Amino acid sequence: MTDNIDMQFDENDAIKFIRRYMPDDISNRYDDDEILNIIDMIWDYYEDNGLLEISTSNDSDNINGTEIQPLMDYVNKMLSKDKLAVVDKDHVRYIVEGELEYEKSIGLE
Repeated sequence: MTDNIDMQFDENDAIKFIRRYMPDDISNRYDDDEILNIIDMIWDYYEDNGLLEISTSNDSDNINGTEIQPLMDYVNKMLSKDKLAVVDKDHVRYIVEGELEYEKSIGLE
């Protein structure tokens, strides 16, 4: 592990990063709690699928462009069950992609 990957995941920083990633007209439609709800769903997906386990190999099991669809499906499924969720399904991709880009930016990819 390198010394320059000392950053830790921070929900507030993740939300700010995601807001910058999203188009302004979409970002302004949602409050921080709604974005955080999707971040929590992403991490639930990681946990449910064993993606939080530390790997000693250097293979590429991380979520990337070709593997984003199962994650998107999971988040949309959870949103449909959440009666209080107001995030439009067409906007979920921006939040999920923004979260993944945030993870890359702090060395969690």
